[in-house]
Amino acid sequence: MILKNFITLFERDLDKLIQEIESYSEEKNLWLIDGTISNSAGNLTLHLIGNLNNFIGKEIGGFDYTRNREFEFGAKDVPRQELVNEINNCKKRLIVSLEGMDISLVEKDYPLEVFGKKMTHCFFITHLYGHLNYHLGQINYHRRFLDKRI
Repeated sequence: MILKNFITLFERDLDKLIQEIESYSEEKNLWLIDGTISNSAGNLTLHLIGNLNNFIGKEIGGFDYTRNREFEFGAKDVPRQELVNEINNCKKRLIVSLEGMDISLVEKDYPLEVFGKKMTHCFFITHLYGHLNYHLGQINYHRRFLDKRI
């Protein structure tokens, strides 16, 4: 049940991420930064894709993936449609990974010590879901604040 709940929530909010990206009035505005807003919506999107592909797709699902955090925060002007395609690909990997996860792993240790200590799969997947929503909220605010000023 818990894995189905995670799938439902991640799928819903990755669809919301697509909706946010598609709601920008102009594609170039995805990459705006201003003052203390140092991460563009495009970079936050790339970061979320990299994060989920790495920690769920690769580590849980066994997908071949090499994370490039420098690209996540350094890339500029990746076309909107490419971002949407990558979100959809990430969503598919995430669903397959969680559907294929043995339920007995939920309370067992996640294979990496991401925060310098052991944590269960359930704890870390919950963290990843919160991380997605934290940045999804930032993207929503970015769009409402910077997209309309241009």
